[in-house]
Amino acid sequence: MMDKQQMQDFIARRTAQELKDGDVVNLGIGLPTKVSNFVSDDIDVIFQSENGFVGLGPAPDECDIDPHIVNAGGMPSCILPGGMFFDSATSFSIIRGGHLDATVLGALQVDAKGNIANYMIPGKMVPGMGGAMDLVSGAKKVIVAMEHTVKGNHKILEECNLPLTAPGVVDMIITEMCVIEVTPEGLLMTEINPDYTVEQVQEATGAKLIVSPDLKEMV
Repeated sequence: MMDKQQMQDFIARRTAQELKDGDVVNLGIGLPTKVSNFVSDDIDVIFQSENGFVGLGPAPDECDIDPHIVNAGGMPSCILPGGMFFDSATSFSIIRGGHLDATVLGALQVDAKGNIANYMIPGKMVPGMGGAMDLVSGAKKVIVAMEHTVKGNHKILEECNLPLTAPGVVDMIITEMCVIEVTPEGLLMTEINPDYTVEQVQEATGAKLIVSPDLKEMV
């Protein structure tokens, strides 16, 4: 059984496989920021951070931390050669202008229609949705990278019951248990972690899964 860090690294590693050479990609706060650590050396992906720079690199070693360079979640980051800084207006022009090939973000809930809720927990103080509404509307591909459940409760549902960030925008869901594509027919499971059975994945999912006839193992 994986611990939390191993689980997040597993999800981030698999998510990185979705990125292609030349892609411009935004990474959401939390788990998605780990994706930049697992991009293959033979491709060049340009990571954009909504707080105002492109050229986001892997997480720096403790000895290399620059307190002036942080990602959108306020965590230490680094900028690669050729990267650049700019103001928020320019940053959101990139996002809203349709210049992102993909965005990777977490979610509180995702449902069978591709709806996403990722900013508000009833009864708890939260800072708001940040740039999520812009990101999921502006990016060409929306990938949700998250743990499959929270404290045993379903996060993938037939219908979200939290306030929506945006309707019908999610293309793919990647968790520690499986890879799911959102299709007009429903949630299509295309890959499965070999540590789980199809029945276990379905039990952990609050929506009916369509199992691909070409179901593969996650690697």
